Amino acid sequence: YNWPQSSIIRGYLLFTDPPLRGQGQFPITQNVTALEGSATNMTCRVDFNDNTSLQWSNPAQQTLFFGDKKALRDNRIELVRASWQELTIRINDVSLADEGQYTCSLFTMPVKTTKAFLTVLGVPERPEITGFTSPALEGEVITLTCTTAGSKPAAHIRWLRNDKEVQVLHVKYCTTEVSASGKSFTVRSSLHFQVGRGDDGVAYTCMVDHLSLSNPYMTTEVLEVHYAPHLEITHSMIIPQEGQYFKLECVSRGNPIPEPVLWSKDGGELPDVERMIVEGRELTITTLNKTDNGTYRCEASNHLGTSSAEYILFVYDPNAIGQHGPDHALIGGVVAVVVFITLCLIIVLGRYLARHKGTYLTHEAKGSEDAPDADTAIINAEGNHVHAEEKKEYFI
Repeated sequence: YNWPQSSIIRGYLLFTDPPLRGQGQFPITQNVTALEGSATNMTCRVDFNDNTSLQWSNPAQQTLFFGDKKALRDNRIELVRASWQELTIRINDVSLADEGQYTCSLFTMPVKTTKAFLTVLGVPERPEITGFTSPALEGEVITLTCTTAGSKPAAHIRWLRNDKEVQVLHVKYCTTEVSASGKSFTVRSSLHFQVGRGDDGVAYTCMVDHLSLSNPYMTTEVLEVHYAPHLEITHSMIIPQEGQYFKLECVSRGNPIPEPVLWSKDGGELPDVERMIVEGRELTITTLNKTDNGTYRCEASNHLGTSSAEYILFVYDPNAIGQHGPDHALIGGVVAVVVFITLCLIIVLGRYLARHKGTYLTHEAKGSEDAPDADTAIINAEGNHVHAEEKKEYFI
């Protein structure tokens, strides 16, 4: 076999002569992704080069750099490195218009080219929430709309309610609209729901996710909901007694806060203003007595309505409460007697059973008590068994 002169085998290694001029030369590039407004480098390399020039061209086939010579008057584009093996350029303040396919050319015979695609991510604008006029009224249906523009590809919008993702049960429906504007997108998301008093003070957050963002953009709207008041009365003790200090508080819920709180007793004014002190929502009776018995009422209102609550006060006589003590002692005594009788019955029953068992054993050994010796006792005992069996057969 005749080996080519360009190849020589030594053992298991194959050595070849250097390539001819232009052979084995091919430009190498990589696709690049950049954020809008940032700077990015584009590099073209060649492994074998015999002083042949490299060139970068933009998607419009305009020459950017030929070797170290700048060809396009664009101040954003600058040279980073130029040699026979590499040509690297930098594009500053990248815009969406810069996106496209760039060409690196190696001017051999023939010219060899390689493509590199520059992808530009459009950074979304910070979101805004519109459509809500504060305050809303309880029962009203409102719309919250979150808008973000300038994203590429289109951004994704999520809603949070008090830091938790909005569930279907919290809203009537949610709509999302994506519209293109040139190479970027505008995204709108709307929530439609009926507000209640439970929505007052709730924070709704619009969250924008995008490839260009390391952390989502967020904006928050805190709802203010007006609703009619609701009142209830709390008291300082369960069993109020004569001579004690007693306090009632009118707890009100409503927005705006229902004010002022008005106190009354049995449909009229408080009878003793010296002992009955009103401070804001609290009514304090410094020293209770029987004349304080009755129905106490608090009332408050806002522009959406009026509410009231009532409390019936009954003042106990401390001495009368103490007289009920013997009743408890009597109950305790009755229980003790019942327990004692039960124990006695158990003891009597136990002794009765024990006595019958002893009688059986005594009959079993009868006849051996008066025997002069052991042999006679055994005979007498056996005789008893015989008589017992005879008696048993007799009765049968």
